[in-house]
Amino acid sequence: MTTIKAICKQAKSAALQLAQLSEADKNQLLLAMATQLEADTALILAGNAKDMAAGREKQLADAMLDRLLLTEERIKSLANAVRAIAALPDPVGQIRQMAPRPNGIQVGKMRIPLGVIAMIYEARPNVTADAGALCLKSGNAVILRGGREALNSSLAIAASLHKAMETQGINPAAISVIPDPDRALLLELLQQKDSVDLVIPRGGEGLIHFVSDHSKIPVIQHYKGICHLYVDKAADLDKAMALLLNGKTQRPGVCNALETLLVHQDIAPQFLALASAAFEEKQVEVFACDLSLPYFAQASKADEAQFDTEYLRLAISVKTVASYDEAVAHIQRHSSGHTEVICTQDLSTAQRFLKQINSAVVMVNASSRFSDGGELGLGAEIGISTSKLHAYGPMGLESLTTEKYIVIGDGQTR
Repeated sequence: MTTIKAICKQAKSAALQLAQLSEADKNQLLLAMATQLEADTALILAGNAKDMAAGREKQLADAMLDRLLLTEERIKSLANAVRAIAALPDPVGQIRQMAPRPNGIQVGKMRIPLGVIAMIYEARPNVTADAGALCLKSGNAVILRGGREALNSSLAIAASLHKAMETQGINPAAISVIPDPDRALLLELLQQKDSVDLVIPRGGEGLIHFVSDHSKIPVIQHYKGICHLYVDKAADLDKAMALLLNGKTQRPGVCNALETLLVHQDIAPQFLALASAAFEEKQVEVFACDLSLPYFAQASKADEAQFDTEYLRLAISVKTVASYDEAVAHIQRHSSGHTEVICTQDLSTAQRFLKQINSAVVMVNASSRFSDGGELGLGAEIGISTSKLHAYGPMGLESLTTEKYIVIGDGQTR
């Protein structure tokens, strides 16, 4: 069996090849990969069916099964996401801040690939295609270590991508899948600092803590997504209800779903009555503060710890606040740094919110579900960072590059 060290060395060698490809070459490769994914739909679904059967047998949570499931429509979406990445501008080689120094040398910065990215993920087979495409476009090799739950799906997707790569003369080690989910191999991967430049974990809070605690390689961290919606006293209640239902009930098992609703006391009687009826219809479990409880026929009292809970299901925490300042203070105390939303028609209040809240994504009158790489124009995201170094928020192509200084002279010496 190929060792982890060998996989990493092969990926580093492949990264050197990718870094030399032109934008046209990379785009041609990505379009071939998208076409191949669609051609291999039956093979990918067969692999996914094995994972789904095993997941149901293990009684995985509904949110996990939803992330694991592939359909013809989802595979087509994967292919289209790869095409969207091909259409994006290539950040590699971009030069900025070129400026003369007093001695006549020109100094600037050029974007370059990071090198080798290790992706650690659970029941998310789409990561195999998204990460492969984003890393290739940005000139990076990627090592994919999926969880046991998604292994057959990931291997099938990677096999499809490798077919396209071989037709273009690209080293398949540029997208490597570790075929054994043994945790000992993960620990070994996290020690390969000589070959791997960055680790991006995507999954539950426990996985991210494990990776952060054991890695000798820099780690992009995103522990959980406690996303807030604050309905201001100047809110349009119809807009607020649309944001609430879309953010909480459209797909509750994802990290950009709402977990906490804050409502200004001046409009709480009207808005919470509307929310109560909607939550009852959608079967949303409610944990409410003392001031909010009377508006719900069925709700549990929320203690302070409840507001630090990421439900990832049809459940939500609700709090009535006396003022805008109390809402901001609550968000700053309980935020996980992911996404916060305000609904208000007051422009000055909206501007204050944008300045005072420093989560990775801050929104005015827009659903938290837009906190996604594809929706924000990145094509697809390789992950979300809620730590501020070196990337913050959904990570696309530019987040997979760094900058080097370039200096152009005419024989100057110091």
